[in-house]
Amino acid sequence: MLIAFNKPMNVLSQFTSEGGWPALDGFGLPKGVYAAGRLDRDSEGLLLLTDEGSLQARISSPKYKSPKVYFALVEGIPTPDALAGLRAGVGLKDGRTAPCGAEPEAAPDWIWDRDPPVRIRKSITDSWVKLTLTEGKNRQVRRMCAAVGFPVIRLLRFSIGSHDIRGLAPGEWREL
Repeated sequence: MLIAFNKPMNVLSQFTSEGGWPALDGFGLPKGVYAAGRLDRDSEGLLLLTDEGSLQARISSPKYKSPKVYFALVEGIPTPDALAGLRAGVGLKDGRTAPCGAEPEAAPDWIWDRDPPVRIRKSITDSWVKLTLTEGKNRQVRRMCAAVGFPVIRLLRFSIGSHDIRGLAPGEWREL
């Protein structure tokens, strides 16, 4: 079984609540499924769950290079040099990231209002960037964008491989 779940903001990617944050157990997901990879509490979007260990490993292992598409709302408007730096790979404390796709993006028309709302500052312009990664270091997109001078305000994972969140509101899931 494979399930696509649109993880809301401030929900943990596990079935046990921790630190007062809600977990996956409150969304009516079938028994025996586990997250194939993680999505940080403060990130939103696609989380795949499965009851098959080999499928879970194939989805989450970087050796299979399954592309993951993210939309990041960042402070400022990334320069061509910053985008080129993201594409080439960024040096982080735990090593250099693999090359990735990084393109400026108009605000996607499918994005829902976030709860809690995004804090927008009038004095700082923001813009969207679409990133396609094939690895998954801890908080990688946020760290990469910060490293090139454009901190992330909001982060959504749109797809993993051929699976995406189209048609799923936050907190909804469907069997694939």
